[in-house]
Amino acid sequence: MKLSALRGNERVKEQLSQQERSRGLSHAYIISGHEGAGKHVLAQLLAAGMLCVSQGERPCGQCPHCLKVMKGIHPDVSTVTGPMEGKPISVDQVRALRSDAYVRPNEGERKVYLLEEADLMNASAQNAMLKLLEEGPPYAAFLLMADNAGGLLQTVRSRCEELALIPAGGADEAEGSAERLSLIKGLAGALERGGELELLEAAMSLDSKGSREELFALLDDLEVELGARAARGGNRRRLLKAAELLRELRGAARLNVNVGQLSGWLCAGMFENL
Repeated sequence: MKLSALRGNERVKEQLSQQERSRGLSHAYIISGHEGAGKHVLAQLLAAGMLCVSQGERPCGQCPHCLKVMKGIHPDVSTVTGPMEGKPISVDQVRALRSDAYVRPNEGERKVYLLEEADLMNASAQNAMLKLLEEGPPYAAFLLMADNAGGLLQTVRSRCEELALIPAGGADEAEGSAERLSLIKGLAGALERGGELELLEAAMSLDSKGSREELFALLDDLEVELGARAARGGNRRRLLKAAELLRELRGAARLNVNVGQLSGWLCAGMFENL
């Protein structure tokens, strides 16, 4: 994807580009991060990318759909905010959104909804949103923006891809990116070539991830690295098996399985029937 307008956050950019190339973009994303991290920039780019008609890299920024999204006038892109300043999106608004979602798009192939401060919605509004995430029409896409993804119900989070943003340009970002890259490459190498003990030691390093959002992000990055190694002619049998296990691990991680259990699951799964 063409995401250069989003500063920094190379991990998220690569994650989305990999998704678009392989299985296509998800129907629902939680875009989290503090003010200044780029939530609105990314939401606009994703909306444009979903509607872009270019045969090349998307969003192209030049087709009629991209231009309308960037100007904020596309009829198939809606921004949902609270009923008044300081008030979160209400359950009645989500119900109205659900009705609107079943009206087919006006111009594009998709309808995209941007929900502001989704983490502040109460349980009733979030449960109404859950039904839409589970049962909505295939052309509808939902971008939930949040300062803190932890404010959303686990059932809602499990139906969405999570994109955690950090402000660009700081020294902490560069240091954190280098540490993450080293961890990912070490894990990928152990998955591709290592024995059981080496893999267990590498997998236990996941315990250094302080939050569940960081763990999910690292697992996403690891899957991207495995795909890149397979494309370069690596041990495809082990790499594909590892990628399949990672998808299972993400589901387990959402059920509050701890890192030790995840590590054991990964090691056992990798050496079963190898």
